[in-house]
Amino acid sequence: MTDIVWVLLLVLLLVVALLVVRRRMPVVFWWLVGYPVIALRVLLSYRATMDACGLTVPASAVRVATARVIGRQAAPVPPRRSFPRPNASGLVMRLRMATGQAPEDFTASADRLRHAWGAHAVHVRPTKPGWLELRLVGWDVLADVRPARRQASAEPSRLPLALREDGDWYVRDFRTVPHELILGATQSGKSVYLRNLLCGLARQRVVLVGIDCKWGVELAPFAPRLSALADDPDRANDLLDALLEEMEDRFRLIGLSGADPDAVLTSDVWGLPDTVRPVPVVLVVDEVAELFLAANRDDEKRRDAMVTKLIRLAQLGRAAGIYLEVCGQRFGSELGKGATMLRAQLTGRVCHRVNDEASANMALADISPEAALAATSIPADRPGVAVVGDSSGGWSRVRSPLLSLEDAAAVCRGTSALVPELPRLDRFRPAIALASAGSSSSTGATPTARPVTE
Repeated sequence: MTDIVWVLLLVLLLVVALLVVRRRMPVVFWWLVGYPVIALRVLLSYRATMDACGLTVPASAVRVATARVIGRQAAPVPPRRSFPRPNASGLVMRLRMATGQAPEDFTASADRLRHAWGAHAVHVRPTKPGWLELRLVGWDVLADVRPARRQASAEPSRLPLALREDGDWYVRDFRTVPHELILGATQSGKSVYLRNLLCGLARQRVVLVGIDCKWGVELAPFAPRLSALADDPDRANDLLDALLEEMEDRFRLIGLSGADPDAVLTSDVWGLPDTVRPVPVVLVVDEVAELFLAANRDDEKRRDAMVTKLIRLAQLGRAAGIYLEVCGQRFGSELGKGATMLRAQLTGRVCHRVNDEASANMALADISPEAALAATSIPADRPGVAVVGDSSGGWSRVRSPLLSLEDAAAVCRGTSALVPELPRLDRFRPAIALASAGSSSSTGATPTARPVTE
C-alpha cells in the first residue's frame, strides 16, 4: 500500500512539474513532451487526415491494376512527405504535392489540420514548384516574446524586430523594403516597435534623423544618438530641404563614379567603394498627422510642400541610401494632396491595433484585404501585436519584444559616440546630443557598440 502511495505521489509531482514547465518554459516542454506526441500523431494519422481534408488524389492506373491483382481496392494517395523535423517552436515537414494540387488547397485546410493534429497553428509556405513547407506551431509563441538571441546578420541593413506567429523572426531589410509605414493607436505597441528599430540602428554606423512635431517628446529620449531632430513644422520643412540637398549630392557622387573607366558602374550608393560610400540615413517621422495639421492657407501650402518633399525622398532616396520610417495613429487623405502617392512609396507596412477600420484599410487593404481584416481584430490586451506586410502581398502577425523607454534611452546614450559626421545636418543637432558628445570627448570614454540582436 505504501509503495502505491509513493508511486502516485511521484506521478502527481511529475504532472505538476510538467505543468509548471509548460507555463514558464514552453520551449523545454515542447522538446520533452510536445514534439514526441505531435510527431507520433502526425505519423500515425497522416494518410487518414489528408484523406479527410480532401488533400489526396486518386491512385494511378498502375496502383489500381496492382490492387486488382491482389484483390484489394486502391486507396487515395496523399502527398509525399518528409520526416517531421523539430525546431524551436514546432515541427516542419516538406510535402511533394500530387498532380493537380496547389498550395491554396493546403492553406484552405490549415485549420482542419491544426485540429486533427492538436497543434496551436499550421502554416503553409510554398518553397519551389511542386513542393511546400508545412510548419506546425506547438504553442502561442506571441504570448511571451523575448529579444532574439541569434547573432546579428552580416548585413548591417537587416534587423530582426518582431517574432512572427510561425516562430520565425520578422526581419526589417532596408535594401529590399527601403521605406515603411507604421500605424497604431495609443497603447498599441507602436512605440515599442519603434524603440527596437532605433536601438538596432543606433548600434550601427547610420545617420538617424527624427521629425517629431509633438514638441519632440517621443524622440527626445533618443536625442544623444540623433544627428538631427525637428520638433515643429517649420523646422521640419527646413530639415527636409537639407535632406534633399544631401540626396542630390549623393546622386552627383554616383554619377561621377561612372566617369572613371576603371570603376564598376553602379546606380546606387551600395555599389560605390567603401572609402567613398556615404553613410546610410534613416529618417523617422513620428506622428505624421501632427506634422501635416493645417489651420490656415499658409499651413496648407507648407503641408503640401512637405508632402511633396517626402514623396521625392521616397521615390529617389533608396538609391542614395536614404530611408523613411513614417509613424502615426492615422494615415489618410486628410493629410493633404499626395498622401496616397506617399503611401504607395512606403512599401513596408506595420499596422498595430488602430482606432478605426479606415486606418487599417489605408495601411493594408492595397496589400491584402485579409491582412486589413486581421489588423482590425487585434485585441487591446495584447500590446505589441501587429500585422506586417509588403507590396508582394505577403503578410503575417508579429509581436515586438518588450523594450522599456529607459533601456532604449540608455542604448542611445551609450552609442552617442557612433554618430556619423554629416555637416549639412549640424544645425539640426539636438542640444542634448551636442552636450553628451562634448562630455564623452572630454572624458575620452568610447561606448562599446553591442550586437543588434543581443
